[in-house]
Amino acid sequence: MPYAHWVPEFRPLGSLSAVGASEFTTLEHPMFPRHSVRIKQSEFCDTTVKAYTGYIDIEAKHLFFYFFESRNDPDKDDVVFWTNGGPGCSSSLGLFMELGPCRVTNATEGTKFHPESWNNNASVFFVDQPVNVGFSYAEYGESVSTSEQAALDIAAFVAIFFESFSSFKGRAFHMAGESYGGRYIPLFASAVYDQNVQLVQAGLTPINLTSAIIGNGLTDPTSMVLSYYDMTCTPASVPPVLDIGTCVRMKKALARCEKWGKAACVDQFDSMSCEAAATFCATEIEYPYFSTGLNYYDISQPCEDVSSLCYPVTKTIGEFLDRPDVRETLGVDAHVSKKFASCSDKVGQAFSLADDPLHDSIDYVAGLLERGVDVLIYVGTYDWICNWVGNERWTLAMDWSGKAEFGSQALREWKVGGAVAGKTRSAKGLTFATVDAAGHMVPYDKPKEALALINRWLAKEAL
Repeated sequence: MPYAHWVPEFRPLGSLSAVGASEFTTLEHPMFPRHSVRIKQSEFCDTTVKAYTGYIDIEAKHLFFYFFESRNDPDKDDVVFWTNGGPGCSSSLGLFMELGPCRVTNATEGTKFHPESWNNNASVFFVDQPVNVGFSYAEYGESVSTSEQAALDIAAFVAIFFESFSSFKGRAFHMAGESYGGRYIPLFASAVYDQNVQLVQAGLTPINLTSAIIGNGLTDPTSMVLSYYDMTCTPASVPPVLDIGTCVRMKKALARCEKWGKAACVDQFDSMSCEAAATFCATEIEYPYFSTGLNYYDISQPCEDVSSLCYPVTKTIGEFLDRPDVRETLGVDAHVSKKFASCSDKVGQAFSLADDPLHDSIDYVAGLLERGVDVLIYVGTYDWICNWVGNERWTLAMDWSGKAEFGSQALREWKVGGAVAGKTRSAKGLTFATVDAAGHMVPYDKPKEALALINRWLAKEAL
């Protein structure tokens, strides 16, 4: 049946004010018969705005999300989608630890207002994806093990939400993510962009996909593993942290790692050979860092607790989200485990078995840029695991029509409050920016600088 015949069956709610707090309101669209959205008002975290929580239901799969309206002008401001990485880590970390409107510092006292939240000038989604991450769950053993699969569900959700509430139609939309978000976001944004063709054919309003934003992302695994030498054996961010003998061995492995990775993982993907190359590169270039006892996400600090991602506050967030009263307020389904996990090993293993982490997302970034979707790559200079050296390398090496102009731009300083915040280069819609003395989670370490960065980006101002 042609899409155009489906549209008259659809009855949009029109306004978010139609969504109540006592029970879920269900959103459906005939163009997406496998997908529906449950949403309700949830008064918590930021009393200055309306907040919502709910589930994206895809048959036996159920993805949990939070949504906060903008503190500035919720009827007109841009909309930002946010996902954390992993793969398998909950976006509650982004919400309660980094860029969300409140922070959790004590499990029993509740949340504290966060003045540098990204919802100062935008409405923001935080989504626990893929399925089996955070408060998301599945029945009958359903799972997702590739970014391509995950992208389709997210694109459908975005379309249903924007179609259901007319005030969001045509609103500038930005897809943002951190860490493994460097793999996710290029694919998610591309899925939204490509889906727009179907929306237009059906006589619907396309999503105004304005930009993709990646913080400390893993977009190119090969560039990143090679950069571990720079981060640990040269003063790229801090003085060398490994002994000379170890660094000499690492350096001798670089050329072999790069050649093998390019041949087996990039030029023509060969699962067995690519896995072997990744194992060799990790053993020779990545693993030596683990012996230092330093934080994987901040090379300037020791790792306080490996079981809590080196940040004990992640356990505190988990304890807060284990509280029955909190879960009742949020509308968390009873099927969800009573013990909250910041990151799911099960999801991480599934993605690894599918070789998803061995694929780069560079060509998706290039594809977005060629179609007028701007891209922001920001990186804290103290991060080791998804560091600035590797991210700068792939942005300069990426093949696209703006390659020469982007590469010709020298890094320049950008400032916040008169003080240098980092360095940046920009051309043809692509911006690369470092954030000085920030680790993997830039909004956690440098909230004022991160907010200035995102506000300038949303306003289309140069950094």
